[in-house]
Amino acid sequence: MSRAAALRVAEAPAALPDLDAILPGLTAAFAATAAVHDREASFPSANFEALREARLLALTAPRRLGGLEADLPTTLKVVSAVARGEPATALVLVMQYLFHASVEGRSGWPEHLKQRVIGEAISHGALINALRVEPDLGTPARGGLPATVARRTPEGWRISGRKIYSTGSTALTWFVVWARSDDPEPLVGGWLVRADTPGITIEETWDHLGLRASASHDVVFEDVLVPLDHALDPQPVGAPPPYPASFAAWSAVLTSAIYDAVARAARDWLVDFLASRKPANLGAALSILPRFQEAVGDIDGLLLANRVLLDTAARGEVDGVESSLVKHLVTENAITVVEKALKLTGNPGLTRHNPLERHHRDVLCGRVHTPQSDVVLTSAGKAAFAAHEGKMGEAAQ
Repeated sequence: MSRAAALRVAEAPAALPDLDAILPGLTAAFAATAAVHDREASFPSANFEALREARLLALTAPRRLGGLEADLPTTLKVVSAVARGEPATALVLVMQYLFHASVEGRSGWPEHLKQRVIGEAISHGALINALRVEPDLGTPARGGLPATVARRTPEGWRISGRKIYSTGSTALTWFVVWARSDDPEPLVGGWLVRADTPGITIEETWDHLGLRASASHDVVFEDVLVPLDHALDPQPVGAPPPYPASFAAWSAVLTSAIYDAVARAARDWLVDFLASRKPANLGAALSILPRFQEAVGDIDGLLLANRVLLDTAARGEVDGVESSLVKHLVTENAITVVEKALKLTGNPGLTRHNPLERHHRDVLCGRVHTPQSDVVLTSAGKAAFAAHEGKMGEAAQ
């Protein structure tokens, strides 16, 4: 898209659609094809066309650029509805929302690139995601330098390297490639790369237990040329990440909301199963038995806790350490819900003819997202002891 076209898109009025009217239909439509995409590990392209038509692909983008600039509670509502139907779609969408929501707070983005990325999302559904994980390094949240190198040349940056677990790979228009410069003291950050740039190869390696429709394949860069101003936010090694202060809460809430929604879909299937299953020796539905009533009540209690946690965090009522704890707690509660449902249903819950086993595989993926539980709990413990030492110091004065 040209700069002029992007500006015309940005000038269009941006009114939030009637979410209560459109979200139930999207959930049902996405759920209807989820099993096929899971079985085939095929990307749900039709889901994203539906989201584009519903004007939801630029939900969190700045209003001045043509987006809807939705707040976190509104975005949570959309992500939960999408994930309840098909969670791989929601994961790709969350990555889009996080980039769009943070673009104004990241000083390294040139104005013309902001306009282009957001304008193309509005006009024809262009998707963006960060490519960070590498074969040798693993997740960058654990520290270390990327092996992917951006080499400065007179005509632009030349990028070479391999990224793995690149969510949405085949459907993305834009990659934000985490790399290091070739300077004697390298800078580390993101380079904006258009997916159709020569030298990029997508190797379809994704064959995962869960979220099989996410197209999280390997992406290989071989001397890929990008303009010099596409180095978005290179920082000295060890510098704080160039994200706005709100980014951690947005990431924690939206990522964990995916898995909470999976658990809710599992819960709904379980209730329907127990209400309709009538063993011959009982002569009535399993739902009349106190054992199953108690178990469903237990599940609903966990989901209530999740809703309170997510809503509280979305309103901004938690700090950085607590937002990470929300991600940990919501994810673990979601996994527990689905595991309880499996224990209650036995073989019917494990058959591929029913969705519960798919929900189980999908919900387990929640544990791999940054921040991971050991980091979250260690950070919370350190914060607790630091606060204690501070109080002791004040008391001694």
